[in-house]
Amino acid sequence: MVLSDLDGILVANADFYDAHERRDFDRMCAVWEHSDRATCVHPGWPILRGWDAVRDSWERILNGPGRNQFITTNVSVEQHGEIAWVTLDENLMQGARTGTVAATNMFGRSSTGWKLILHHGSPVMAG
Repeated sequence: MVLSDLDGILVANADFYDAHERRDFDRMCAVWEHSDRATCVHPGWPILRGWDAVRDSWERILNGPGRNQFITTNVSVEQHGEIAWVTLDENLMQGARTGTVAATNMFGRSSTGWKLILHHGSPVMAG
């Protein structure tokens, strides 16, 4: 089955969150483009540039003690040629604690589908 661009982007985005929730490092690696343009800004972290730095961060996070469940809302997708981005709210639940992160996930088209090239998460202040 061939997915439309929109469907492919949404599947790639869902795969990112599923890999995170399941703490599946191999799947997380499969979601990302392994290049110098891979960039990640985890909430509270400095900018990580290049696949090696991004990969190392996910290895630390997924092997760490925290465990998050994501409910994504306010999802919007834009595509311009070989680049697409998804903006959304990550509603996180960890035990009894909750919080929201405003996120942007940028994807580049590859021969194997849409690959994540940028994830930027910024905590939303509680009102």
